[in-house]
Amino acid sequence: MKGSSCKLLILLLSISLVTSQRSCLDEFLQCLPLHSNPSYPIANAIHTAHNASFQHLYELHAVNLRILSSPSTSKPLAIITALHASHAQAAVVCAKHHKLQLRIRSGGHDYEGLSYTSDVPFFILDLFNLRSIKVDVATETAWVQAGATTGELYYRIAEKSGVHGFPSGVCTTLGIGGHFSGGGYGNMMRKYGLSIDNVVDAHLIDANGMIRNRKSMGEDVFWAIRGGGGTSFGIILSWKIKLVRVPRKVTVFNVQRTLDQGATDLAYRWQQIAPKMPKHLFIRLQLEPITDATNGNKTIRVSFIGQFLGRAHRLVQESNSKFRELGLNLSDCKEMSWAESTLFWAGYPNGTSIDTLLQRVQGNKVFFKTKSDYYKKVIPKQGLEMLWELLMEIGNVFMQLNPHGGRMEEIPESETAYPQRAGYLFKTQYTIHWTDSDGGIGAAEKHVRMSRRLYRTMASYASSNPREAFVNYRDLDIGSNGSNDTDFSVARVYGTKYFKKNFMRLARVKAMADPDNFFKNEQSIRPLPSH
Repeated sequence: MKGSSCKLLILLLSISLVTSQRSCLDEFLQCLPLHSNPSYPIANAIHTAHNASFQHLYELHAVNLRILSSPSTSKPLAIITALHASHAQAAVVCAKHHKLQLRIRSGGHDYEGLSYTSDVPFFILDLFNLRSIKVDVATETAWVQAGATTGELYYRIAEKSGVHGFPSGVCTTLGIGGHFSGGGYGNMMRKYGLSIDNVVDAHLIDANGMIRNRKSMGEDVFWAIRGGGGTSFGIILSWKIKLVRVPRKVTVFNVQRTLDQGATDLAYRWQQIAPKMPKHLFIRLQLEPITDATNGNKTIRVSFIGQFLGRAHRLVQESNSKFRELGLNLSDCKEMSWAESTLFWAGYPNGTSIDTLLQRVQGNKVFFKTKSDYYKKVIPKQGLEMLWELLMEIGNVFMQLNPHGGRMEEIPESETAYPQRAGYLFKTQYTIHWTDSDGGIGAAEKHVRMSRRLYRTMASYASSNPREAFVNYRDLDIGSNGSNDTDFSVARVYGTKYFKKNFMRLARVKAMADPDNFFKNEQSIRPLPSH
């Protein structure tokens, strides 16, 4: 009898909680039209579980099946697909009044799903409809809304000019809002720096629902949103960027070597020279275990994936004078327009139409766990050999090593919130991926455990005190606050790993711009305590 009473009490409490959430949601939804522009009815942007489109919209802009398929992942009470800036303003005003947590999504590439999950009642403000791009070749600038993708940006620039580009990510479905606010890391950074190093203005909705530009938000907030993660400080509506000059023809290549072909020596040499190459040459290292087609044995394939801002003959000359061990030939090189090179980097076959850049949603989604490191010293050959053994044991894993140096070496670490500038050789991304055929969500624990083992293995070679990480490769393993937890000491742990000394300035800016910590997630910047 006593057990039945407990079950009844739990049932009544659950019903009460659901009823309370429904009442709160109803009041929130009724609030929205009162604070948005009636010329753009917000009703057309509201989606709840009662709408047939709800589940599709929820999954459309979310790339990690590990998060989407997890039974512990909570669904939002509503999705607001903003059609006008006033819809985003209303979302802030009404969420504050009704104490609902807001999650902001532009592309859905947050590796831990923080833009579309929460452990408290929440709604998603999805910005994918706010995608205007206005390119002005005369001033060499563009205004780009947060919901546009990097692919759309590259396409619109190419529409207007064959000699302009923009330094940004290689994935063409990244949402501009989040990608830029975490730095905007890409293959022209050695020549022109990160995306944020070429941002000159922004429009931001603050914690009071007001739209601010660079002047009205102030230089401290403008500094913070460039690399510090914009969703800690407001809702990025758009960025004004400075276009960069590119040649009419650039050259790309992908030279692959296995262990039997000297990959270990080449990878060792790459670490020493890639950050010191001319600024207009970027060579990424990609490492992955494969089965050798000739003998059926496991081996490691090391891919040297490069881009040269110039013609092939000059690239071969420069490569052979500085990295002759690679043995780059003209036959390895492909000349193309800069816009076409963005398709090469995204993994499309040669000759793919640049219209493909307008595809906004990533296909072939998989389960994955990603971690990251920064390296200030060369991994010795014995370290590489130990790494090869572990990669072959894990199997479904790849690593990408991106060289720093060049322009990154010239920009002070305090210039923007992104601090990893001078003194860094390269940044590494470790990604373990799997599909339903590999066990799906049921295999998540095993694969996450392997990712942590790989991460531990590389600890003695990576940066230390703190061991740094890249905020756009979100990783909850390095520290996490709960959605409602405001423990500053916890925030300082992960914040210092992402932002080094810049974290304390970010916390001071947060205390000034959003003292009540309205904009938050499990790894957001917490306000610096007043004491």
